[in-house]
Amino acid sequence: MVSIKGVLTNPKLQIIVDCTQSFAAIAIGWLLLLTIFRVLEILIIGNAQLSSFNFFDLAGWSLWIDFIFWLTYLLPLFIIYTLFYLISVRWAKVILLLILVIFFLVHAGLSLYFSTSLSLAGADIFSYSKNDVVQTVGASGDLNAVSIAAMILLIALTVFALQFIGSRLKTGKYFSSGILGASLLFIVFGSSKMVETIRFKSNFENQLAINKSAYFYKASYKYFFPAAIETDIYAESYIGDYGSDSNAVQFEYVDESQYPFLHEEVAADVLSPFFSPKRSAPNIVIILMEGLGRAYSNDGAYLGSFTPFLDSLASKSLYWENFLSQGGRTFAVLPSILGSLPFAKNGFLELGANMPAQLSLLNLLQANDYQASFYYGGNGSFDNMNLYFEKNGVKKIMDQKSFPLSYIKIPPVNGFTWGFSDKELYRHYLSTVPVSESNNPILSVLMTMSAHNPFIINEPVKYLKIFEDKLTELRLNDLSKSNYRNYQNQYLSIMYADDAVRNFITEYSKRADYDNTIFIITGDHRIPEIPMRTKIDRYHVPLIIYSPLLKRTARFSSISTHFDLTPSILSYLKTNHNVRIPFLISWIGGGARYHQKFPKPAFRSIYPK
Repeated sequence: MVSIKGVLTNPKLQIIVDCTQSFAAIAIGWLLLLTIFRVLEILIIGNAQLSSFNFFDLAGWSLWIDFIFWLTYLLPLFIIYTLFYLISVRWAKVILLLILVIFFLVHAGLSLYFSTSLSLAGADIFSYSKNDVVQTVGASGDLNAVSIAAMILLIALTVFALQFIGSRLKTGKYFSSGILGASLLFIVFGSSKMVETIRFKSNFENQLAINKSAYFYKASYKYFFPAAIETDIYAESYIGDYGSDSNAVQFEYVDESQYPFLHEEVAADVLSPFFSPKRSAPNIVIILMEGLGRAYSNDGAYLGSFTPFLDSLASKSLYWENFLSQGGRTFAVLPSILGSLPFAKNGFLELGANMPAQLSLLNLLQANDYQASFYYGGNGSFDNMNLYFEKNGVKKIMDQKSFPLSYIKIPPVNGFTWGFSDKELYRHYLSTVPVSESNNPILSVLMTMSAHNPFIINEPVKYLKIFEDKLTELRLNDLSKSNYRNYQNQYLSIMYADDAVRNFITEYSKRADYDNTIFIITGDHRIPEIPMRTKIDRYHVPLIIYSPLLKRTARFSSISTHFDLTPSILSYLKTNHNVRIPFLISWIGGGARYHQKFPKPAFRSIYPK
């Protein structure tokens, strides 16, 4: 028989005990650094974004979430450490330190991303190409000498702290085994069950409390293993939050197994009652405004409206105040609005050369003698935008390469700029699009970019004065004004974009074809860099349909989306101008609606007065 004393003195068992205690010491260092990082994250980001918050409530939730995260990944790390420990104690410690250094670098990057964009980095990051990422990071100004120095300092401090704690801290074998046992239990029974739903007063606080690495890892797992889990990268933003809509349009599908999107056209003509059409088909000018959200535009904007011209234009238009974009990023807007297309895995545009043939507003109107064009002040290859228009037969694609040298770009940050400002975009359009003839109407799509990170505009002094006047008009106290000024650049860019549209409509009104033009204005999504009140806030955008052809105006509280725009436009043109459209189509949307009734909201700042 083998005695208990013999078992305890077994050299092989002693190696495992030593390995466990050695690992536990470094793991405790990891937890301490994670705690320090979390406290700094709350203090720095929380104080920068909020006028007041309960630090202890937020820290309590956050640290508990981090502790669950730590326990969840403890055992997998121990297994890796043990495999190397059995080969070389020194190399085991080096590998573990390397893993934890990389972890903190990524963790810090995810926190910085959240601080900058006020949104969590998830699997949507994988939908960008290498060039897209380089352009986005470069234009944001986040990658500079200071950030690189901070990165180097973080590496040095992490290595020093983990080595210091690992060499000084002595953990007992029972404690060391205990935390690994707890990790095993958390993995077996599900760590997510140990975290209740976080319910702070704002979506920003809820997201601040989330462990950024845990969120990213989970989203990445869903992305790389779609067979086990749903592939919608935005699903966590809406599933379960909203009830079903009994008023939703019902489609009659032809063959769901072979052609899952093909159905009979059912969109009603909701626009004709408001128009006095001319004999010739109208021009359609679609303006997709970067960052235009309802939170700061028109009556009921809870942050107050910073778009005076659009507010005035909406009162002379058909205005949907509860319109929704189909994505929290720009890559969703073109296929949603112009094709009512499904999202695909990472966004329809990211299919690139594999984008399937499709019906769209672009190719259908060109088949009906429309002249189509796309204008963008930046690099049209970003998000495969140019490729999308090429696949839809559009010949006139005008991105930054088409701008003359006399045009002025957005001021650069660290040598990067997105391209040309909104005012320059509209000026370029008006100088290159001739007045349409009666038998060749135009379909123009203009995409702006001024209200985009890093929110640098031309004429900042002019709009700073307008911004300060607006704060006075909102009757805010000094504390609330200070909070608005934290996002001064964002608000300046919104006001600049609004003023640019004013100039565009004014200049366009001097054209001979103005009286037969329909202007459609909406946002691609709301600016996430200004704190959001709710999840759906990011998708809440206005829709304005303005035209001299309107015989009456209206304001609708019904909920419609980008998916509904193409069906509605085509239905109107079919009724009034004999535009030919197929009997079978593949739209996701069923056309804009105006039968739902909702109470008119009142302005209420998210900042306390």
